[in-house]
Amino acid sequence: MSTAFARAHGRAGGAAGHPVRRPLVLAALAATVAASGCTHVGPKSVTVDRFDYATAIGESWKQQTLLNIVKLRYMDLPVFLDVASIVAGYSMETSGNLGGQLSSTGAIQGDTFSAGVAGKFTDRPTITYVPLTGEKFLRGLVTPIHPRHIFSMLQSGYAADFVLGLTVDALNGVRNRSATGTGVREAAPEFVRALELLRDVQAAGGIGMRVDEDKAKGQTAVLFFRRDDLDPGVAEKAAEVRRLLGLPAGQEKFVLTYSPVRGGEGELAVSSRSMLQVMAAFASYIEVPEAHARDGSVVAAQAGSVPAERAEGVRIRSGTEKPADAFAAVRYRNHWYWIDNGNLLAKRALTAVMYFFTLADTGESGRLPLITIPAQ
Repeated sequence: MSTAFARAHGRAGGAAGHPVRRPLVLAALAATVAASGCTHVGPKSVTVDRFDYATAIGESWKQQTLLNIVKLRYMDLPVFLDVASIVAGYSMETSGNLGGQLSSTGAIQGDTFSAGVAGKFTDRPTITYVPLTGEKFLRGLVTPIHPRHIFSMLQSGYAADFVLGLTVDALNGVRNRSATGTGVREAAPEFVRALELLRDVQAAGGIGMRVDEDKAKGQTAVLFFRRDDLDPGVAEKAAEVRRLLGLPAGQEKFVLTYSPVRGGEGELAVSSRSMLQVMAAFASYIEVPEAHARDGSVVAAQAGSVPAERAEGVRIRSGTEKPADAFAAVRYRNHWYWIDNGNLLAKRALTAVMYFFTLADTGESGRLPLITIPAQ
């Protein structure tokens, strides 16, 4: 029996039956299968998933905001859906098999060899959506944004004319441009001039804001005009802002209060807009298709194109074809509405709307739906 085994083994390793390198090939194959079972999928997926999901959420947020702005122009109901959670689950299975048969001397079937490798990769994300509804959402949508939040954006570097022009309906009784269901009212010249001057004074560091704590009143925002180390030209612009807004010339500090009319002594009354008003004001710059203007889909007073003086400013364009290069684009009523990628004012306005939406605290504080994740 030992002689027969020697003959069989000699035939397997010699030139007559199998090449000498076959054992090396089998060993390499076995090592490959073993190595594949030790590969870690999780760490490699973090970089890809983190940026891909963040990009997808950001793009969908822009599109949802733009769509709701367009819907407001058509007196349609805005609907907001929030991404509550994302759970990305992966599983990877690998297996391999080797088999063979050494035949006896003179056997008809000869020697046989078989090898196989199998793998299975599963990507199973669980994404939970929460519609923003209820009293808290409605309150955040229709309640005016706190003046403290508005002027804190000026402190963070946002231009005064841009932020105030978008979020304020009046400053100390001086009215801004507004768009309602009854029509569009243009801004008072004093308001436009005051915002231009505030932008220059802000750029020169001539204004600031701080939040004071009061046990009885809570947090109070105070706007102050700086006088030290100011260029005479900047100081003159600050004085003109006071004259335009009806503020005392000799006073430096003003408490920010919410009021649609002129404030009291030492106060700067800010008639801030709600998120619904901010979005409606943005919607007034939509280029409404002529067919929709004719069939009464929009309010007659708002129908038509963007005013000529704003033609190169904030603008939401429309057309029947999908734009090739757009910052954000949505389809509504068989038309495309978009913001050009080169329109920096409109891009900044849309981003600010999204930012103020978070400041308005419109989120749902209730319990989120439970998620069951199957074990992999």
